[in-house]
Parts: sequence; structure tokens; C-alpha cells
Amino acid sequence: MSARLSPVLLSLAVALGAASCGERGGGAGLTVVRDDPSDQPIEGATAEDQRLFDEGDRLFERVYRPSQGLGPVFIQSSCRACHGAGGRGPGSVTRMTLVGDDGVSARADLAHRLPFGTTARPQRAAGATRGVIPPSVLAPERLLVSRRVGPAVFGRGWMEAVSDEAILAEEARQSASGGAVSGRANRLADGRIGRFGVKARVADLDTFSAEAFQGDMGLTSPRVPTEVANPDGLTDDLRPGVDLGDEVVRATAGYVRRLAIPARSGLSAEGRRRYEQAGCSGCHVPSMATRADFPVAAMAGREAALYSDLLLHDMGDALADGIVGEGLATEREWRTAPLLGMRFFRSFLHDGRARSIEEAIRLHGGEGAGAAAAFEAMSPADRAALVDFVRRL
Repeated sequence: MSARLSPVLLSLAVALGAASCGERGGGAGLTVVRDDPSDQPIEGATAEDQRLFDEGDRLFERVYRPSQGLGPVFIQSSCRACHGAGGRGPGSVTRMTLVGDDGVSARADLAHRLPFGTTARPQRAAGATRGVIPPSVLAPERLLVSRRVGPAVFGRGWMEAVSDEAILAEEARQSASGGAVSGRANRLADGRIGRFGVKARVADLDTFSAEAFQGDMGLTSPRVPTEVANPDGLTDDLRPGVDLGDEVVRATAGYVRRLAIPARSGLSAEGRRRYEQAGCSGCHVPSMATRADFPVAAMAGREAALYSDLLLHDMGDALADGIVGEGLATEREWRTAPLLGMRFFRSFLHDGRARSIEEAIRLHGGEGAGAAAAFEAMSPADRAALVDFVRRL
């Protein structure tokens, strides 16, 4: 939960305990509690925005129990377990699929071979005796298991606010350029444009919250009223019927919608030049225009400094996860990750395999290979300037 009561609050350690945002200091027996810069409401928030932010913040922190509908199979028992204080991780999701001889392309018979889906849900509650875990698969079939780190949720309201027209205009610009970089919008079955999830499989934050409650915690709601498939065949849990009212889903989404992009400082002109020179801005577009009619007035008709085009790009075989069925996204395609609050991250890329920004750039393949090569060709000083620029975003 955010510590917004004061910039610096001193109190007895026995009263505060081991607060996650605290630091020892201020004398023996005292704890200094500081504001969390990754868990702040948007600038220009109205009193109503602040009320909705605080209401959703409490729900985001809530730990659910089986009596409240947790399970039968699940991954985590709270939102913060995957998105601590609005940030990235520490939780993650394991994905699994069967691939062909190329080690990348998904097999066509997944529903038969993986009857409980492609997401592992190892934890159990409400009478479940078995979780959903990667199965043992015999040759010549290949089981590909991958990881997705829980993304930061700050700034996501700005992603929702970006207009469809801005996304499609960027798609058209890249297509007309004739270059290697040519992203595409993930058009969903209902005709909307996806923008949430690492493959842009969801169009809005209310749907994303409802699916996260159901998929990660087994908490059903009017938007997603059925339990996920599980080995025991359980169709309900210890809370009969739908577990959450839609007001909980909307309030949780309302908090995420109003989370600010963490303040940036120290962005150098030299670092920006190197960022442009390497071609990073070809996908990580500095800003996108938001809708004039977005319901949060402070975000309507503005420029959203996302450093993302919100488009899908083919990133090559090395980053492919074999997962399909998330809108139009192929096994090799990923939505351009917004470069927001990079200083809070300790690992990078969708699965956290890169331990530094520099390593993440070098691992770009497919449409990102040109930027990776341009980065490699730079002098050490120029590379350092680019990395420092990204780290401050």
C-alpha cells in the first residue's frame, strides 16, 4: 500500500514493523518511511480520482482466502504478489506449450494434449488435490516451458488512454517506411485493439483486472464467471457462485488506471541522440496521443510518454515462447514494452532473462536486430549514454 500520508514520517519501529517501504535511520528504534515514487496517483487527479485511487489501492493489496473464493487452482493470492506496490514482480507466471520440430511453432493439438490450458497454476485450495503444472511429454513431442514476469502496473492508464487512431497511424507509418521494423496492432475478436499483456491480448483495464482475478487467483466475477479448468474437474470453490462483484473489478482497475508514470529526471540530450541513432524510437516511440474523450479528464487529449508504439513486433526465434491464441500474436511476436520506471527493475524482457538494460538490448532479434547491431557498433561512451537515458525513463 502506498505511503502517501507525508513525505517523511518518523514512528516507533514496534508500531511500524518491517514496513516494505521503510529504511532504518533517524536514531535507534526509529524507522524512516518514505513516499513510494512508483505508487502515486496521476498529476492533476481530482478529489474523486484520489478517492477511487485509494479505494482500489486497498483492494490491490488484499490477500484473498479460500472462503472468499480463492482457488480451486491459482498462482497467487493477491494482486501485489505479482505487482508489488505497483511495480514489477516479484511474482511470475509459468507458460507451457507443445512445439514442433523447429522448437518454436505451436502444435495444432494443444487442447487435447494440454486440457487445462497453457498456464501453470500450481497452488490449490477449496478441495483441489492437484494443481496445473507442466506435464511429462514423451518424444517426439516437445514441451516448451517459459516464464512471464509480472509487469509493473504504473502508467497503464496512459496506455488505455491512447487513441486507436494513434496506434493505427503508427502502424501505417511503419508499414509505409519499408524498413525492417513494421509492427501491427493486435486486433481482437471483438474488433478492439489490444494493448495490455506482453502480447497485447486485452483492450481495457476492467477486462484485464477481471481476467487476472480469475486466471491468477481463481476469483470469478460477472465478467469472467467460470472457474479455470483443473485436473479435479471442480467447477466451483468454497464461495458458491460468482466470487467478486463487478464493483471490486472496476475499483481495482480504477486504481491501476490512475497510477502515474514515475517522475523522470536527468534525461540527457546526448543520451536521447544515441537512443534515436540506434533506432530504439522505431518501436519505443516516445509519446502517443490520448483520446479526447477518455473518462479520466487529467489524461484526456494529452501526449502519453510511454516509449512504446503498443504494436506487436516479431522479435525472432530466441525470444519466442511458442504461445498462440492471444489475439493475432504469433509465437515470435511481442507488444513493445513501455519504457516506464526502468530504474525500479532488476531484470528485463518478458521473462526477466536479461539482467541489465545493455543485455536486454543485445538480446533483441527479429525486427529489433537492427537496433541491437547499431548499439553494438557504438563506442563504449555512446552505449553508456544510451543506457543511462533508458534507465532514467
